[in-house]
Amino acid sequence: MSESARPNDWNAKVIAEFRANGGHVGGPFRNRDLLLIHTFGRSSGTERVNPLAYYRDGDRYVVIASKGGAPTNPDWYYNLLAHPRVPVEVGTERFEVEAVQLAGKEHELLWTRIVAALPGFGEYQTKTERTIPLIALTRVP
Repeated sequence: MSESARPNDWNAKVIAEFRANGGHVGGPFRNRDLLLIHTFGRSSGTERVNPLAYYRDGDRYVVIASKGGAPTNPDWYYNLLAHPRVPVEVGTERFEVEAVQLAGKEHELLWTRIVAALPGFGEYQTKTERTIPLIALTRVP
């Protein structure tokens, strides 16, 4: 990945630590389930890598487009909607996934489970008027 593909120095450090330690990092992600998602710019096609916390739902990885409770969704979310088949890194493994945005009762049910397991996401929801999107990532054979 080129230096220009990294969104910022903080992400770059987390990504390097993740890869050096088999998917484990310290700091705010210590003891959290973390993956690296590769997305491709909607217009540019430029590959970007973002570290994201996830919630495991059976064989799916559910990522949360919280952006810390900001009023807008993160850029990776829009890129993922435009190009839903992407690589992810979980631990030392890299594989392709298909991304699907969750809606309705499925979103409500998983949101309740996620907030129970990761209360910080509930705090983010109180900071914004938008409904924080949930994206299910399913491994592609």
